[in-house]
Amino acid sequence: MHSALDPVTLLSTIGNTPLLPLRRIAPRSSRVEIYAKAEFQNPGGSVKDRAAQAIVHEAERRGLLREGSTILDATSGNTGIAYAMIAAARGYRLLLCVPQNVTPERLRMLKAYGAEVVLTSGMEGTDGAIAEARRLHALDPERYFYADQYNNDANWLAHYATTGPEILAQTEGRVTHFVAGLGTSGTFVGTGRFLREHRPGVRLVSIQPDSPLHGIEGLKHMPTAIVPGIYDAALADENVTISTEQAQTFTRRLAKEEGMLVGVSSGAALAASLDLATRLDDGIIVTVFPDSGARYLTERFWEGWE
Repeated sequence: MHSALDPVTLLSTIGNTPLLPLRRIAPRSSRVEIYAKAEFQNPGGSVKDRAAQAIVHEAERRGLLREGSTILDATSGNTGIAYAMIAAARGYRLLLCVPQNVTPERLRMLKAYGAEVVLTSGMEGTDGAIAEARRLHALDPERYFYADQYNNDANWLAHYATTGPEILAQTEGRVTHFVAGLGTSGTFVGTGRFLREHRPGVRLVSIQPDSPLHGIEGLKHMPTAIVPGIYDAALADENVTISTEQAQTFTRRLAKEEGMLVGVSSGAALAASLDLATRLDDGIIVTVFPDSGARYLTERFWEGWE
């Protein structure tokens, strides 16, 4: 806890998110418990605050960013929002390549922070945005700091340094299973490496959509996507696939039954965690709820469901 004399800043509030027990949806068993890391509690509203802060901090340390510099990257929304918040606070310009089918809420948030947005093909998803960011950087490499979240080691190292230690401390070292989705893969790789190192018996379960044409925002179907350079395919003990319909169903249930208004990638995380729980006699499962559902309320899956 900060005292009245501590130099609290907006960016110092990133991390140290609560670990919330799931009590109503989860199996009623004293031997299997499911907890969710509430990353929507970060000041930018998502887990991506951690990676974006680490990427910017490392660039500053290396002298690659100065006041007035322009940060460039591709994003489906959350990392972009985190960059935009940080850029506004640190005095940087920001240019983001974003698929044109992202929700209106996320585009408005980016523009509210002052980010410049280049819209790319919605059909090509984040891969199309990555290609455009690379093209722009190649045209004028001196103009931009290309953050390249998919290949920047500061991404996964942020979770090795913060998310992993927080989970270990919050479970008092009892965590037995860690479950997280694959987008850039930074959360899974960084947290998984830390937990494996400090609790060797932990089981690591990664999640991805079951098809290349899916509606689970923030996750990648690795067999058909541009695979992030930071992804470690050998790290997971198990990789599970979740359908868009499963993810949407559990996202709605989290709001109505647990009071957690979260994004659809959280629904996917819950679906995978519940499936895992049915196969265990005992265990402490920790998963990640990456962001708030408030930035997805115009999505059609919220309509007409009781």
